[in-house]
Amino acid sequence: MREIQSLCVYCGSSSGSHPAYTEAARAFGTRMAQEGITLVYGGGKVGLMGTVADAVIAAGGRAIGVIPRQLVEKEVAHTGLSELQVVETMHQRKTRMYELSDAFVALPGGFGTMDEMFEMLTWAQLGLHSYPCAFLDVRGFYGHLAASMDHMVAEGFVKPEQREHVWVGENVDTLFDWMRHFESTFTPKWITPATVDSNG
Repeated sequence: MREIQSLCVYCGSSSGSHPAYTEAARAFGTRMAQEGITLVYGGGKVGLMGTVADAVIAAGGRAIGVIPRQLVEKEVAHTGLSELQVVETMHQRKTRMYELSDAFVALPGGFGTMDEMFEMLTWAQLGLHSYPCAFLDVRGFYGHLAASMDHMVAEGFVKPEQREHVWVGENVDTLFDWMRHFESTFTPKWITPATVDSNG
């Protein structure tokens, strides 16, 4: 069984248009603290980011934020965290969050959330890490994305084994159980010397 000590959560710096998103973020942060899992996230005090961090802290858990200096200067950094690490660039932020984490979960969010999570999926696809990656599907938020990933498989751009390594669902108990029992098997991408030669 895999031990999850630190979990990276990607989510919106906005709260979204429905209170269910905030409720889910709060419940998820509380559950992390109850499980004794450290939160690693983008260090903000606003939106779902702030909600999940507040919930972790309120429930007695540990929260580590990683934030670029530019955002600190804009006064959006959370000042009540267990630890706030300030970096110079967004690239350094993503790398440091990866270094601190044993698993990755996306709550609802926008372009930034997608960018961060899909970079981790790409790194897994390339064999650069073997950590679980999951999307918590609140109010069907990730239903269309899951269908799009299935379409990528059907059209030959993602291998079925790689798609199977991405969890999408709404049940938090199932999510934590899946992460703890996750076993990665690296499947090389389509590009090999043979395919390059055949396309030459």
